[in-house]
Amino acid sequence: MPQTYAESWFPVLVQVLIAAALAAGLIGASTLLGKRSRSPLKDTPYESGMAPVGSARERFSVKFYLVGMIFILFDVEAVFLYPWAVVYRELKLFAFAEMFVFIALILVGFFYVWKKGALDWSTDKDAK
Repeated sequence: MPQTYAESWFPVLVQVLIAAALAAGLIGASTLLGKRSRSPLKDTPYESGMAPVGSARERFSVKFYLVGMIFILFDVEAVFLYPWAVVYRELKLFAFAEMFVFIALILVGFFYVWKKGALDWSTDKDAK
């Protein structure tokens, strides 16, 4: 059993040093041993096996960013659900009510975005 603060964190320090050394060693080995051949074909972006068309500096619709924010919102919600599930038995009805309010607020935001049309990607041309 570790007696001091330094002794208790020493295994973590050793693991971090080993991980950093291994990462540096693998990157160094690939730099020294790897083949370096450049060609215009290798320098083109890869787009799921399709030839790239157009410029990468195109404007995106605001809906694209709204869907991205919704995705992040639901990821954060899932992160908050895990600790809640761990302490649910200890907090009982209070935890249930608290999570009910949390999910209700998330759903209000979701329905707001839905009513605004952020999830509707069709255009007038696509609808016909």
